[in-house]
Amino acid sequence: MLKKYLKQVLIIISLSSAFGVISFQELQAQITGPFSNKWLWVSSLRQYFSSTGVEGEYFRRGRGPYLNTDQDDGLRWPAQYSSQDHNVGKALCIGLTNFKEPTTGVTYQHKVIPLGRAALFVNSAEYPVDFKLIGRSSSPIVLVDNVPASDLDENDLNTAPVSGTFIGGDEIDPTLPTDRMIYNRVNTPVGITFTRKVYASTQQYHDNYYIYEYVFKNTGLIDNTGGSMPPTILTGVMFDFRYRFADAYDAYIGGWTINTADDYGKNTINDVIGQDPAHTLPPPNDFRAIFEYYGPNQASTGVADDIGGPNFRDGHILCGESFIGEMVLHADKSPQDTSDDPTQPTTTHFIATDGSIETITVGFPFQPSVMTPLYQDMTKGHPSQTHAEQIGKDANGWPTGFADTWGGYGVSTGGYGSQQSFGPYTLAPGDSIRIVIAEAVAGISREKNIEVARNWWAWYSNNKSGGGPFILPDGSTTTDGNIYKNSWVFTGKDSLFQTFRRARANYNSGFKIPQPPPPPDKFTVTSGGNKILIAWSNSAETWPNFDGYRLYRADTKTDTTFELLFSCNKNNSVNSYDDVSAKRGFNYYYYIQTKDDGSTNDIQPGVPLVSGMFYTLTNTPAYLRRPAEDVLSKIRVVPNPYNISARNIQYGSSIMSADKLEFFGLPPLCIIKIYTETGDLIRTINHIDGSGDESWDSKTSSGQLVVSGLYIAYFEVTQDGSGFKKGDNIIRKFIIIR
Repeated sequence: MLKKYLKQVLIIISLSSAFGVISFQELQAQITGPFSNKWLWVSSLRQYFSSTGVEGEYFRRGRGPYLNTDQDDGLRWPAQYSSQDHNVGKALCIGLTNFKEPTTGVTYQHKVIPLGRAALFVNSAEYPVDFKLIGRSSSPIVLVDNVPASDLDENDLNTAPVSGTFIGGDEIDPTLPTDRMIYNRVNTPVGITFTRKVYASTQQYHDNYYIYEYVFKNTGLIDNTGGSMPPTILTGVMFDFRYRFADAYDAYIGGWTINTADDYGKNTINDVIGQDPAHTLPPPNDFRAIFEYYGPNQASTGVADDIGGPNFRDGHILCGESFIGEMVLHADKSPQDTSDDPTQPTTTHFIATDGSIETITVGFPFQPSVMTPLYQDMTKGHPSQTHAEQIGKDANGWPTGFADTWGGYGVSTGGYGSQQSFGPYTLAPGDSIRIVIAEAVAGISREKNIEVARNWWAWYSNNKSGGGPFILPDGSTTTDGNIYKNSWVFTGKDSLFQTFRRARANYNSGFKIPQPPPPPDKFTVTSGGNKILIAWSNSAETWPNFDGYRLYRADTKTDTTFELLFSCNKNNSVNSYDDVSAKRGFNYYYYIQTKDDGSTNDIQPGVPLVSGMFYTLTNTPAYLRRPAEDVLSKIRVVPNPYNISARNIQYGSSIMSADKLEFFGLPPLCIIKIYTETGDLIRTINHIDGSGDESWDSKTSSGQLVVSGLYIAYFEVTQDGSGFKKGDNIIRKFIIIR
């Protein structure tokens, strides 16, 4: 774990006196220069992206604060559940041979530009030029009780920078082949400009992976202010991607020992597919990929017990059941031959994440004593055994050793990560190389996770007996809880491979997979007195093969399984629903999906394609309000007087309810008219939800905040009911002080 920040000068001194002796235990992430972050938030896989072109360790919050919760940060899957982060940090190193420095004339045997993992030198090692999030359409308007209530309001298009100012701006492009795309362009001091496009889909069979398209071009541009170098042929060019993953942050807070090193990847096992004939699988799994998964913790009671990372406290869930992977979809053979090169990447190794090679990039990066060993590291080829093989596998492919005590390659107290290196290439001025990688996270479903964990825990806590027979994935049974648990956990690898196949098919089609209907462009939830009123627009109903809606609900929190509350087809389609099953005292969250008729589904024909849940998922609870009253005399204005300087001790103290007044004790249906002291009508509110409550944001009908003064509220019943007649009315006076 990174614990202490050493200033750059100390790092340089240490490097010059003793190469490789600095440990990440002694270092904190070093970040210089302005940069900004944007999220891909709309799918079940969630990640932040940096204008620098790499998402390093502790990078999301810029220069701090540095928190443990920031270390395992990103690649959240499944995204609606808490503590599902799998990304610790990534790096991209660009290496060259015999490079003549344009500013000094010095020729380096090896020149390496490191971006990440724990160091970021903005405007010295990388120069961000363009950075934007592009959407096929804007996010829907989502309101709960007339207040914005979607995470996308802050985490989708037009998000704010972490530091500095925006570089570029977000866009809407209706022709975009996927729901969202990150566009990134960065210059480097060796004259290589790289552009990065990251594609994200919300289609339900393709929403747990990203496709990264990199183009590395010899432009001669060496900064972001117009600086350039003379036309130069670049030789021995390597593009080296490094990944430090952990599965997952949930295992760190709920595994066999609280606060183990799981959060920074000490328990990660790394494996490889397709690096050589011995590791190549037959079709359809003939991938070139690296993948990672949770390795047993020595603090557990045994290897078999810990596979999947059971929550040691009560066994209600498996904390480390996911599989993470990086699959090569394409790598140019050369600038002149842009067909896919099956021999790339030329290096697929695993790395000691706190070892000397990783450590040296944290300080000043451009010294020969740093660059030469780093270049040699990115060209070292393939190991005879993968990390997983050196730890040990049984006949099922399950680990037989503890990942966090294994030290067969280098010394690392922080575990091991993966490496993919492409090259070497020769780039003449204007030449480019394109590399395309799919990044995915997959595993068993949340429902199956909980089912398996609870069955296993009942067996384990009963001295590993009883509770069976347990049904295995192939339909057979066993009385051994570990065989049962581990069999289901490792179906997650099958799910990852399935995701790889789908990503490959999507890419090969030119991103022309079938698309679901878009979500409604407006979704509103209104708390009522005896029901919760839900409404949505009809904007998606012109979509070809549109066939209705599905409405889902969860109580208490969004970090849970949602239940189907209502559905309709095209022939009985509606645009509202009254949730009369809601119970008083509970908070409720909702989302709605549009669906088609299943005719375009190329994976499960006949099953409807549906819009993404996160477009309309509410993050603010709706609930049953106070019941309506039966006499007008019970109506009151709260607070009265309203004094903005005393907001912290009266109603309206929260940001969401700033400048809000409440009318309590209302009849079920009435109209509220608000007048100034001189009789000018400034606002009309139709109270239609059947409750005894209504709020007012202290704004006029034109959206202006009202000034200090005496105001009059006129209440008139609009429908006969118990204790009321249409036309019954009453007034209340109240004071606002600003």
